[in-house]
Amino acid sequence: MRGPTLARRLSGSGQELLLLFAILAIFLVVGWLNPRFVAPNNLTSIFVGNAYVAVAAIGMSMVIISGHIDVSVGALIGVLATISGLLVTNGYPVWVAWLLPVLIGGLWNAGLGALIAYLKVPSIIATLAVLSILRGGLITATGGAWISGLPPEFQLAQFRLLGVPSPVWFMVVMTAIAAFLLRNTAFGRSIYAVGGNGEAAEAEGIPYKRTIVKVFAIHGLIAGVAAILFATQLQVIQSTVPNGLELLIITAAVVGGVSILGGIGTVTGAALAAILFAAIGSALIFLNVSAYWLRAVQGILILATVLIDMARRGRTG
Repeated sequence: MRGPTLARRLSGSGQELLLLFAILAIFLVVGWLNPRFVAPNNLTSIFVGNAYVAVAAIGMSMVIISGHIDVSVGALIGVLATISGLLVTNGYPVWVAWLLPVLIGGLWNAGLGALIAYLKVPSIIATLAVLSILRGGLITATGGAWISGLPPEFQLAQFRLLGVPSPVWFMVVMTAIAAFLLRNTAFGRSIYAVGGNGEAAEAEGIPYKRTIVKVFAIHGLIAGVAAILFATQLQVIQSTVPNGLELLIITAAVVGGVSILGGIGTVTGAALAAILFAAIGSALIFLNVSAYWLRAVQGILILATVLIDMARRGRTG
């Protein structure tokens, strides 16, 4: 079958090492300039604050590897977080408020995947339409009001296990599971295959349409988990779509080493990229630099990553 070899599909260790080196360099340099940057409370804030972004980037990485994209993920997380908050504040058990949004996310995105796979609607068009629907529907239904009165037992993101905040556990464990799925299962290999060359994958007997639906369904389930972490990190839930969240998630996946053209990448780099963005944002504050520069840095990183990926594909081609 034509397309990238398995080694190229799974390539990313170099990108992951580069991201890890960048994170460590920021800690060392900024910590030397301002020791408060490496204080335990700030380090916890860096790793916990963007954990839900790292989790969402896992599913986004799988979607992009399969050759598609989802620009509606930020809106979906906002809607699912609001549903979770409304459930628990209206008397439903906490486990229902945690579980139901995850299932809704999986079912919703399975339908979105079917629209893309079977009706052949380009993913960028389909997800842009869904983005507008979710944003408009959320504002119409809630009026932008915040949800308060959340019970303490609902605050999953504030729990600790062995002294480690639960969002960090979710980020690490889900990244490990997704990495194993992609590297060591037939379904994981089929994601790389359809992203590298869909027609060739079908010729080899890989069910292209069903694979795309499954990838989007898994992406929706993971977005549901990210929504619960987002909903439970504070004492209130902002029932509006977080500004620029979808761009941040896509950027984390791409800067993490996932090829925007599909067929190549891993999920570990996406989690590291999310941590890197949180570290840069915090560093700017401690260095008295405007936090708006973070957007510029993200843009530079994603442009550089795409150009490097295109150059690498050109050489191997």
